[in-house]
Amino acid sequence: MKEIILDTLIDALKLLPFLFITFLIMEYIEHKFSKKSKNKIIKAGKFGPIFGSLLGAVPQCGFSVMATNLYATRIISIGTLISIYLSTSDEMLPILISEHQSVSIVLKIIIIKIIIGLICGFIIDMIMRKKETKDFCLEEHCDCEHGILKSSIKHTLNIILFIIAISFVLNTCFEYLGEDKIGSLFLKNNIFSPFISSLIGLIPNCGASVVITELYLNGVLTLSSCISGLLTGSGVALLVLFKVNKNFKENLKILLIIYFTGALSGVLINIVQMLL
Repeated sequence: MKEIILDTLIDALKLLPFLFITFLIMEYIEHKFSKKSKNKIIKAGKFGPIFGSLLGAVPQCGFSVMATNLYATRIISIGTLISIYLSTSDEMLPILISEHQSVSIVLKIIIIKIIIGLICGFIIDMIMRKKETKDFCLEEHCDCEHGILKSSIKHTLNIILFIIAISFVLNTCFEYLGEDKIGSLFLKNNIFSPFISSLIGLIPNCGASVVITELYLNGVLTLSSCISGLLTGSGVALLVLFKVNKNFKENLKILLIIYFTGALSGVLINIVQMLL
């Protein structure tokens, strides 16, 4: 057990500087482009899913929450909202970068999420687009209004604690159960695995994307299952949706669309990989 704890802490300390630098860059992007991103989404109109999927992929800590508030007032369409949810990766990007994953893998995940978000957004808008407006007061549920340095330190500490906790659990399980046993719990290499990872992704917390990314890095999840979970992971945005949008049935419908899009996308990617 001492070795497990020591290995977990050493691995986390190795990630710390890379994680901080990554968040520092992300915070700069957030502060520089957040207003521009919001204006582009508002002005996008029927092309909202295009801008939504592209801007959602940019590492901005509160973008999916901001989009939720914009949807609650019907400033943006339901398709645009869903495209943003699907392309948002929450804490995936800083973890992959800090773990020195290849650029090709990172870009592959981001591009796949953007394409799925774009296509799904347009389809949803064709079926479900609403044009009414509501007079709600917008609330920004993001804690990024502080200075870049302070926000970067806060994000880094939050995520490193998640990583330490999750890595400790995974390392303990690997030590006592073995990788094969852990993989079987998540139906690794099984066509139904994306349904489980998509369910994990729906957890309204940044820890969901941390769990999925760490499981992928540890070989417990395949790339297709990892993408499934990351498609459904939009941080606390779904929690905010159920708070600010009073139509419970509509919120539930959005949640189910996100879940099945993530799960079925993973199944499709898995089938394509087997055929290639």
